[in-house]
Amino acid sequence: MAYTTLISAAELAAMISHRDLVILDARFSLDDEQWGKYSYLAGHILGAHQADLAEHMSGEIIEGVTGRRPFPDAEQFAAQLGTWGISPSTQVVTYDNEGGLMAASRLWLMLRWLGHDAVAVLDGGYQAWLTAGGSVSTQVPTPTTSVYPPKLRPEFIADVGEVDSARVQEMTCVFDSRGEEGYHGRGKYYDPIRGHIAGAGLADRAATMESDGRFLSSDALRAHFISLIGDQAPADVIFYCGSGITAAQNVLAMTHAGLPGSRMYVGSWSEWITDPSRPVEL
Repeated sequence: MAYTTLISAAELAAMISHRDLVILDARFSLDDEQWGKYSYLAGHILGAHQADLAEHMSGEIIEGVTGRRPFPDAEQFAAQLGTWGISPSTQVVTYDNEGGLMAASRLWLMLRWLGHDAVAVLDGGYQAWLTAGGSVSTQVPTPTTSVYPPKLRPEFIADVGEVDSARVQEMTCVFDSRGEEGYHGRGKYYDPIRGHIAGAGLADRAATMESDGRFLSSDALRAHFISLIGDQAPADVIFYCGSGITAAQNVLAMTHAGLPGSRMYVGSWSEWITDPSRPVEL
């Protein structure tokens, strides 16, 4: 059985010794980009490799053009998957410290974008694994390298032009995945301009989670998203955030809710504001 959205700690523990399983530790902090590496070396799920947002999941930043976390080149990312020992038949499990928020859901979306379906986020993250008594290690595993043939699926992402068009069209929804404070230009910001994309609605990614860091049930998630999008087709829904990380959690949650097809604007707010002609609102 392939896991394609979420996997529980108990389900992962039951297959931890499977020969065609690769676990990726995606813990990361925007405030201290070395924190994830230190945390990984201090202890991680047995057999997990570190997947660093800055090193492995981000491409070249072009000043005035891209956002803060553009995707890497597809061939480059495919080569990285091979370095981790991932082949098209591999079951991949990603996790972070926040139930998928930073940056396991982004990694899930990137693998789907590259054509890999058997990838799931550990529900509840590293804390859920510890609570369940899962095995941890400080040993860095040596993978059996492979060659991963990318089969790009561009339908998972949206570019700035699509967002600019979609935000003013009645039949397409663009949603800001940050919290209400960020949406209205308040609170902590990593970008010089505050606010949200003009015409975008609010879909706080935190609304997809239980208080313990696990995702809501698929039925509850479906009801949540239907309340936001009504009878709009999921393929008409685009999520963005500050730099294209946390919006992936909404794409994952919609997929788990049985509403596949939504997209993420990878450039997000940090790319949108590079052109002062693009309208913003508070």
